[in-house]
Amino acid sequence: MQNIRDLRPPVSVEVSVRGLAIGRNLITYPKMKMKPPLHKVAAFSLVEVTLALGIAAFCLITVMALLPVALKTQQAGIQQTTGNTILSQIVADLSAAQRLPPGQQSKQFNLNGHWTAQGTPDILYFAKDGTFMPGSTNQTNPPGDSVFRATITYLQPPVETTSLADITVTWPAQVDPLAGGVPAGKVQTFAAINR
Repeated sequence: MQNIRDLRPPVSVEVSVRGLAIGRNLITYPKMKMKPPLHKVAAFSLVEVTLALGIAAFCLITVMALLPVALKTQQAGIQQTTGNTILSQIVADLSAAQRLPPGQQSKQFNLNGHWTAQGTPDILYFAKDGTFMPGSTNQTNPPGDSVFRATITYLQPPVETTSLADITVTWPAQVDPLAGGVPAGKVQTFAAINR
């Protein structure tokens, strides 16, 4: 009969020593840590990317919603600037007309310029860029391509040294504020013309 020890395959001394060394290291150093990787992989998670896209979309929609408001504000500013330019031109023309002999009209807008003979307001029409439309002084119907209407109301009676006028520029020109129409916008000034 054979011994149980004889049934085992023969093991070399070298393999046994190596196995014993590995086992001894695990027993001796049970809290040994693995080395960290040489480079870390940094990336955003899918949730972070989704949140970032949502915030960016919300900001973009807000900016796009403000564009129509900004365009309306810019358009109103351009119209008011043009209206103020028209007012300045009319005041300059009235000042120049004060030096003309009685019975003559102003050179730029064909205004009467003499408050004593004028009882009704003068009406002038201007294009989109503020240029005067020749021949449009005191027309009952505004020209088709006019945008601005200027109404010059002469205040009676003038004093010896100063003539007074109320000048109003409204837009669109088709709306008559004297007939009760409500314009989209207007600028107004009070002019005191020295003689």
